[in-house]
Amino acid sequence: MAEKAHAHPGAAGRATAADHPGSIRNVVLVGHSGAGKTTLVEALALASGAIDRAGRVEEGTSLSDHDEIEQRRQRSVQLSLVPLRWDGIRVNLLDTPGYADFVGELRAGLRAADAALFVVSAADGVDAATRLVWQECAAVGMPRAIVVTHLDAARADFDEMTASCRRELGGDDPDTVVPLYLPAPGARRSDGTAPVTGLIGLLTGRLFDYTDGKRTERDPDEGHLPLVAEARNRLIEGIIAQSEDESLMDRYLAGEDCDTKTLVEDLEKAVARGTFHPVLAAAPASGSARQGLGTVELLELITGGFPTPEEHGIPAVTAADGTPLPPLGCDPEGPLAAEVVKTSSDPYVGRISLVRVFSGTLRPDDTVHVAGHGATAPDQEGRPPHEEDERIGALSAPFGKQQRTLDAAIAGDLACVAKLSRAETGDTLSARDRPLLMAPWQMPDPLLPVAVQAHSKADEDKLSQGLARLVAEDPTMRLEQSPDTHQLVLWCMGEAHRDVALERLRSRFGVRVDTVEHRVALRETFASAARGRGRHVKQSGGHGQYAICDITVEPLPAGSGIEFVDKVVGGAVPRQFIPSVEKGVRTQAAKGVAAGCPLVDVRITLVDGKAHSVDSSDAAFQTAGALALRECAAGGSIALLEPVAEVEVVVPDDYVGAVMSDLSSRRGRVLGTEQAGAGSTVVRASVPEIEIGRYAVDLRSMSHGTGRFSRAYARHEPMPQQHAARVLDAEGGAAGR
Repeated sequence: MAEKAHAHPGAAGRATAADHPGSIRNVVLVGHSGAGKTTLVEALALASGAIDRAGRVEEGTSLSDHDEIEQRRQRSVQLSLVPLRWDGIRVNLLDTPGYADFVGELRAGLRAADAALFVVSAADGVDAATRLVWQECAAVGMPRAIVVTHLDAARADFDEMTASCRRELGGDDPDTVVPLYLPAPGARRSDGTAPVTGLIGLLTGRLFDYTDGKRTERDPDEGHLPLVAEARNRLIEGIIAQSEDESLMDRYLAGEDCDTKTLVEDLEKAVARGTFHPVLAAAPASGSARQGLGTVELLELITGGFPTPEEHGIPAVTAADGTPLPPLGCDPEGPLAAEVVKTSSDPYVGRISLVRVFSGTLRPDDTVHVAGHGATAPDQEGRPPHEEDERIGALSAPFGKQQRTLDAAIAGDLACVAKLSRAETGDTLSARDRPLLMAPWQMPDPLLPVAVQAHSKADEDKLSQGLARLVAEDPTMRLEQSPDTHQLVLWCMGEAHRDVALERLRSRFGVRVDTVEHRVALRETFASAARGRGRHVKQSGGHGQYAICDITVEPLPAGSGIEFVDKVVGGAVPRQFIPSVEKGVRTQAAKGVAAGCPLVDVRITLVDGKAHSVDSSDAAFQTAGALALRECAAGGSIALLEPVAEVEVVVPDDYVGAVMSDLSSRRGRVLGTEQAGAGSTVVRASVPEIEIGRYAVDLRSMSHGTGRFSRAYARHEPMPQQHAARVLDAEGGAAGR
């Protein structure tokens, strides 16, 4: 940390495998869109010597070269890994998107990391989504620190931002969120503002000055001293409260000066345990400067305070059949246990898998066992089970668009593996002779349906393969072929997720699709009894067709399906043709009789008919049965049944009223509420599915990104007459409009 001796940048151009898990730090950057995560990563890469002032790595590739979709949108949409070295430590920085639609990339980053760096903009503060991720990290004990950016923004105030972090993120113990340094303002500009040019270390009282673009250490100015005393005392008290040395508090309260070295050691231990969360400030370098404000302090916090992979622990493992196995350790000589945390496609290399090695050592040309989360049954996303052996291709460390070859990846490290053609995101890689399966990480369910169809015949030929590859890369996306509406539905996290997926489908896989209106699976039934005759008589010379049947239809209770009853007397319809009539009415019922939706919950009774000794046939009576059912519909009263979902919405208490009102406006019935932890409420309701097609987007807007919901099919219920009339009158009888 900055209280230690000055660290020196390590060589950044070489892609050497880490020597030991203790020399690795895996850090994920978390924060809302626009907080400055990617800028901070580049500033750290510059300070470490990984890139030059122009943002180039040694071979001339720009670190800021993003995916072409990111360039067009000027927004991060995927997880990216930037490895660098500092003071002999390999630091794997995982930059995550800040936009809520790409939460799957964030979850992957959290899985691959051992500590989290929360990036908060002084201009925007702590948003609700950042609070939720902080709470998730707290629940699993992940070590966290906070970096405040955009200190040059209008009305930016580091003290107020720190106080906000204590309130919003400190929870029951705000004294665990404390700054390590205070920004030191430089000379005042002509407009009266004073830019931050240095940081005052609260433990040593030294000023780390970045005025000349490279950190120098000196005594603070007299005007800086009043800023330090209160903040220093708060920091020391917070460290002592976390110290394992119980006598330290007694000595401090007795007025004894605490040794700085002891305080730094206790601070690092508390940060690594995840019980103390330092706040730092950072800003990118300007002009020809190499070191941006706070970059050296941040790198020293990462290497000195964040835990090694050995300290953070490993997810639980089971045998392929689900039998629990003893916990693994982060040992390069142990059994291989690695996980695919991200899958992407390169137009030249093909599929590239970003892999976190938890145990053992991964080497090129090794043959490994690949097992999906549904090794014995489909997983929660409905993906089919898969277990197979596959050879490891080249290992590499990414940097921008470049891949630097690695000889091996040891336990605790991250590496890219080329051409794992059958491994999907979330799959476990293990030794062939000792197959393992790692406990999956939690992924949100995609809840925005997008119906797609091929743009042309050429696209239709490539559509299935392109969509399959897209879903294999992104576990927050689900593909469904609806058996009721016959639509191909891509379930996404939100509109931005949808747009990026379709753009990626076109640019990477060469498949163009059109989006069409998503239809829900409606049903039809008879609201009252009806009678109809089916007459199929054709005499055009030669062998003719002759079949007449009379049927009645009456409604049945929900869930009864289609019941067929034969009440023909006197042989009016020969026995051999009664199954033909049943087949005809059932086929027509499956097609629908009014809006093109399946007919359900009716009893169809064959009561009479006529046959011809020569011209009657199986086909003729099938046709007559279908015609009779359609005539019943023409003269009877048809009701539409719509699917109803049981919905659970979890929101902060402040939004409960708005959510309940909104659900009621969607024809929903609120079933009840209950507490879901401090400050949150679960709202349960029954809502027609036709009303919640865009609820994933609307809830996010309504709750400022803090709400989440789940849905499950419950039953079909009669659709209100005015809504049913619109469906029945719609052109072509298309359902779900």
